[in-house]
Amino acid sequence: MSDLHKALADIGNIRLQLAAGTTFRGFGPTVIAATGLLSIAAAAAQSMQLLPHQDPVSFLSVWIAVAAVSAVLIGVEMRARTRRQHSGLADAMLVSAVEHFLPVGAAGAVIAAVLMRLADDALWLLPGLWQMLIALGLFAAVRFLPRTIIIAAAWYFVTGATVLALASETRTLSPWSMGLPFGIGQLVLAIILRVAEGGDDVEIR
Repeated sequence: MSDLHKALADIGNIRLQLAAGTTFRGFGPTVIAATGLLSIAAAAAQSMQLLPHQDPVSFLSVWIAVAAVSAVLIGVEMRARTRRQHSGLADAMLVSAVEHFLPVGAAGAVIAAVLMRLADDALWLLPGLWQMLIALGLFAAVRFLPRTIIIAAAWYFVTGATVLALASETRTLSPWSMGLPFGIGQLVLAIILRVAEGGDDVEIR
């Protein structure tokens, strides 16, 4: 029985190694673009006072809800696309993708929780910090996503730094400091994925 367990473990390791060397095709351009439009819509609604924005906690609660909805939409489609695109490697590819992006999401959530609970006067930092975290996640994802993903990563890095610099002058939260960077960033990401679907970037490496 120990030989059987060893063989199964070896097969599992081989599948993980194959998944690590394969371009991940689970992110759908349409849903990614939809999350960008959702961000722009949320920013517009806040700027027109249709959604809460008066205090930092209510302001950020809207964006936490937007992030949660976006994560669910992306996650549902990612699961379905991965099973279609990667067949036998689907489970290993999903695990690899989730393991990669989960720490970024967890870090963003923990930073938000700590600031909201212990340092609400520093909540103006969150939009820029969230964008920087996404940038770092995308930079690290170049190994299993289309190489041109670095364009979206650079966008989030630059906007994160810019938002932090601008917000430091007023120490306030602006709907468009969230909506524009995330909206445009997700649309750029969707375009990159759409173009890569028909190019060499999505070939198994």
